[in-house]
Amino acid sequence: MKDAFGAPQTLLLLGGTSEIGLATARRLIARRTRRVYLAGRPSPALEQAAQDLRALGAETMTVAFDALEPDTHEEVLGKVFADGDIDTVLLAFGVLGDQARDEQDPAAAARVAQTNYTGGVSAALVCGTALQHQGHGSLVVLSSVAGERARRSNFIYGSSKAGLDAFAQGLGDALHGCGVHVMVVRPGFVRTRMTEGRREAPMATTADAVAEAVEAGLRRRTEVVWVPAALRPVMAALRLMPRPLFRRLPL
Repeated sequence: MKDAFGAPQTLLLLGGTSEIGLATARRLIARRTRRVYLAGRPSPALEQAAQDLRALGAETMTVAFDALEPDTHEEVLGKVFADGDIDTVLLAFGVLGDQARDEQDPAAAARVAQTNYTGGVSAALVCGTALQHQGHGSLVVLSSVAGERARRSNFIYGSSKAGLDAFAQGLGDALHGCGVHVMVVRPGFVRTRMTEGRREAPMATTADAVAEAVEAGLRRRTEVVWVPAALRPVMAALRLMPRPLFRRLPL
């Protein structure tokens, strides 16, 4: 349960090595989160992330979780919820892929979609149902501005995020009124390992800035968060732009 100050005491991070996810975990730990579950593929990086959070004072456990194995999600995540109530679930896993290569390799393109969308649908449904049974909690889904309108340069990734975004909004509507808060977070270009070496987009941001926005959104029970906030009108304009004009943009 949240403490007397309304801060979450437990966090389940799906995507336990995500830079945005870990930045959020550190921020929440500084605000009284005391138990963290890091769910991801077993690796030295996952163990190091857990060790780093323990050094900050949080009881931290790792959970073997694979977005590409949805048939295991109910069992794996069910065990986490069986340990006790989870105040916040942060769905932060995802892959960017390589657009030029993936266009020539349908199997690779499908893996991007399966990870970002199919895996997200499965994990979010399992966690949403568990939160509903608790009668409280927040589910935070990391989407992307790339999902607002598919662009030539990354339409495989963008379409997977568009699907996840629409799904999360629908899930939020379905869970409305049962004590569960669903929040969709739409960052722009974030400077992380995943985007390293790529041309930086305007209004680029950092993992820490996204974490700050997530923490504020949880406190206010916001439903959609843009990072930075200035992207909201920009993406609204791009979404409404006539297609012939949109195609001329260097996107």
